Amino acid sequence: MSQTVARLLADSLEAHDVDRIFCVPGESYVGLTSALIDRNSLQLVVCRHEAGAGFMAVADGRLRSRAGVAIVSRGPGLANAMVALHSAYHDATPMVLLIGHVERRDVGRQALQEQNYSRLLADVTKLVIEIIDPDQASEAIARAFHTAESGTPGPVAVILPEDIFDEQTEAVLDQPRARVMSAPREVDLDRFADLLAAAERPLILVGGALLADAVADERVFAELARLSEEWVLPICPTHRRPQLFDSAHPHYGGYMGIRVPPAQIGEMKRADLMVALGERLTDPVSQSYSFPTAPQPQLPLVHVWPDANEVGRVWRPDLGIPASPAEVIRALLRRGAPREAEKRRSWVAGLHDIHRGVMAREWEPAPDGVNFAAVVCEVAKHLAPDATVTTDAGNFASYIHRYLDFGQRNVFLSSVVGAMGSGMPMAVAAALRRPGTQIVAFLGDGGALMTGNEIATALQYGVNPIVFIADNAMYGTIGMHSYVRYPDRPFMEGTRLTNPDFAAWAGAFGAEAITIREESEIAAAVAQAFAGRTKPVVVHCLTSALQMSAWRRYTGGDTLR
Repeated sequence: MSQTVARLLADSLEAHDVDRIFCVPGESYVGLTSALIDRNSLQLVVCRHEAGAGFMAVADGRLRSRAGVAIVSRGPGLANAMVALHSAYHDATPMVLLIGHVERRDVGRQALQEQNYSRLLADVTKLVIEIIDPDQASEAIARAFHTAESGTPGPVAVILPEDIFDEQTEAVLDQPRARVMSAPREVDLDRFADLLAAAERPLILVGGALLADAVADERVFAELARLSEEWVLPICPTHRRPQLFDSAHPHYGGYMGIRVPPAQIGEMKRADLMVALGERLTDPVSQSYSFPTAPQPQLPLVHVWPDANEVGRVWRPDLGIPASPAEVIRALLRRGAPREAEKRRSWVAGLHDIHRGVMAREWEPAPDGVNFAAVVCEVAKHLAPDATVTTDAGNFASYIHRYLDFGQRNVFLSSVVGAMGSGMPMAVAAALRRPGTQIVAFLGDGGALMTGNEIATALQYGVNPIVFIADNAMYGTIGMHSYVRYPDRPFMEGTRLTNPDFAAWAGAFGAEAITIREESEIAAAVAQAFAGRTKPVVVHCLTSALQMSAWRRYTGGDTLR
């Protein structure tokens, strides 16, 4: 039976279990919008900026362990969304971005907002699919989702010419492809078990692929804990994946993020075996390619990742296993722990003791504003065991990783690659996906004015995140780098910001607004933020610029130059 391409596309999205799409309306895809709004099963979330819509789709994909979906218009719309594509690509997060395009008859004429998307997006997507033939519309959607979710997950772009939506087609709906899961070989499992049995000081890094397995099957978290206990293994969540292991568990071996504190990384470097279990291994995790050293690691390395093309791409592992990390865990549990496992008790305990020392909730007041550590430590008292925490990119996020304890019921969302502007839209997406739970966002003053406008989207759709804005009137991370690299040069002018009153700004949207100017105001302000949320809350924290991060304070005097 003949139908329009727009209706076939809507059917295809519905068949792939898409229930929410984020967009900024654009003329190039109104033909699709008209078909989508007829679907009671699908919510079209209208956003204020394409970067916000893209980041919401990235967050939604991570929350569901399947591709999040956004729609943007051609040219400028896509350009605004590319930061989210970059984040999804580097974060290995599945995403499908639908892009409106010029009419097919105008392609190549440099028509209004026309671009060559295959060239433009070659380095930030896994695949670009342009639908030219109406009969291939559903096939293109099925291929997009399959590619986005397979192997190393990532974003796929589907290009939709404006004139194709009203075309008639008799093509049948192309059903979703079953997700292909890779399994470990027995010979590799034998060798892995032998390496673990022989190791006296193993270090187990767990990352994004394991998180994806756990989102799809919550038993994975319990299985990881059981493996750590039976095999006596220290578990170290990696950069911006803190929820993978309970930080209070005695086998928690420390957080492997950017610039691990000297005491922690010094002990970690005594390891005699490193296992990257569902961790791709990146610049931040490897401490700038120094641990493990690239390309030849300074200790035996086992790399488990569900994509053979990734294993061995940068580092030479002693054993590479292109498989689902959850399947590897289950296979080891079936084999049973070696008798020699008990020899690791003191190693695991020592790592955990250092971790607890690093996490101690201690700080010193700053002379030029609130030490953001005090705010985060107070938030910790109110945080629910199943709360979602989002952060934007910046040094202020170091306080979250130092002072907040995460458990496996928590959700943490951020741009792993460090793209600014992710914190607010990811909080909105989480609030839509996890109604009735705490959603707490931490933003810097820089990121807040990049996509903070998405608080309007929160109000429009009736969700109530709690937002803390650390306002030190500068791009703090860049200021710190300038100070560290060139301590004798003035650096403030290159990073200074003139900010609005963020409480007044939030109130103009209709959010509840609270201001913290001094540490004496923190307890009452945080309690107010968490009490009886009926609308979004924004807490404006006037923070210290001298306290550059959770680990570093400016030592050149009481004023920044």
